[in-house]
Amino acid sequence: MTKPTDPTANDLGAPRPAPRPGPRPGPKPGPRPSPAVPPTHAPVPHGDPHEFGRIDGDGVVWLKTPDGERSIGSWQAGSIEDGLAHFARRFDDLATEVEILEERLAAGSGDPRKAQQSAKHLLDELPTATVLGDVAAIERRLTAIVTSADDVASAQRIARDEARATAIARKEELAAEAEQIGADSTQWKAAGDRLRTILDEWKGIKGVDRKTDDQLWKRYAKARDAFNRRRGAHFAELDRERVGAKMRKEEIITRAEELSSSTDWGPTAAKFRDLLTEWKAAGRAPRDTDDALWQRFKAAQDVFFAARNSVVTERDNEFAANASAKLALLGETEKLIDPDTDLDSARREFRVFRDKWDEIGKVPREQMHSLENRARALEKKIRDAEDAQWQRTDPEAEARAAQFADRAAQFEEQAAKAAERGKDRDAAKLREQAAQWREWADAARSAISDR
Repeated sequence: MTKPTDPTANDLGAPRPAPRPGPRPGPKPGPRPSPAVPPTHAPVPHGDPHEFGRIDGDGVVWLKTPDGERSIGSWQAGSIEDGLAHFARRFDDLATEVEILEERLAAGSGDPRKAQQSAKHLLDELPTATVLGDVAAIERRLTAIVTSADDVASAQRIARDEARATAIARKEELAAEAEQIGADSTQWKAAGDRLRTILDEWKGIKGVDRKTDDQLWKRYAKARDAFNRRRGAHFAELDRERVGAKMRKEEIITRAEELSSSTDWGPTAAKFRDLLTEWKAAGRAPRDTDDALWQRFKAAQDVFFAARNSVVTERDNEFAANASAKLALLGETEKLIDPDTDLDSARREFRVFRDKWDEIGKVPREQMHSLENRARALEKKIRDAEDAQWQRTDPEAEARAAQFADRAAQFEEQAAKAAERGKDRDAAKLREQAAQWREWADAARSAISDR
């Protein structure tokens, strides 16, 4: 009987390792499929090689199969146990290749078609494989890989299509948002930031075919360009407006500087208020010059108002001193004047008082009325005494009463004419005099009736 030989054995009778069939590196893995993936099997240990084969006395290696024994090679390089261990290790190598194919198919980390081709190649070589182990289990697992690869490929294709649809939908949303921003947004900073955020997200979205991706990209790019053009036009117009505002503010500054030395306090202060209104209406000049322009305008205002405040303070101090002088004069004169005792002396003192009063000058507005009222009270006190003396000394009291009435009428007529000419202050004084003469006329008539 001829000994079967291992086709891979060398001249010394030791078998050479058979080439390992396996899948070539595939493309970058896509989405992992979930259906139709064969379960990952635990490694198939060779176990006791005596369970799966034997080496006879002639060195022929026999593999036990459900259909009986078959020769798979020969062993001449050592003991039988060494031979059995050798062929068991070759089975382990084959099982490892099967496990790798299963794991790649389950993980979706390779091309299912290539895994299928590798599994078919191993199946084709399995009848002549020089291994000792559970070859039937290996055959079942390889058959499962071959039969399930199509389902895995289909699941991967579905997953890729779903991922592509999701990616396209998201890019369409981003493109639509960019188009809306590009068409009407005027929130320049926020919108520009959002367009950059959209671009960052856009770059991270994968799985869109080139044609569709190019079309969507053109939409985004067109929208971004439209926004950039509108933003550029806006800021160009803003720059033109700011240059115009700068020119207007420089004109206002020139007028303010011309007014800064004016001593016509009231009208000039009103003009400065008008200039400030014009300044606010002029808008903002370029950022690097607007603050400097305002400082120049404010400096011109400060010169004028500082001078005015100085004058006003000096005037207020003068008016306060005048008020103190008038109060002292009133107090002194009120003590000296006693028309009931000496009317002539009272008249002289009052004339001196009035001259000094007028010479002192103006007083603060809030004290004016109280001081004038006390001065009028002095004058009225003398007039009352004169009236009483008149009534006592004039034998023609009735004639005087008529004369007083005529005099009152004259003052009333003069007051009316002054009012017609718009001289309200003069009219008020004339009415006051008319009232005084009318009072004297009434007093004269009363004296006549009392006789």
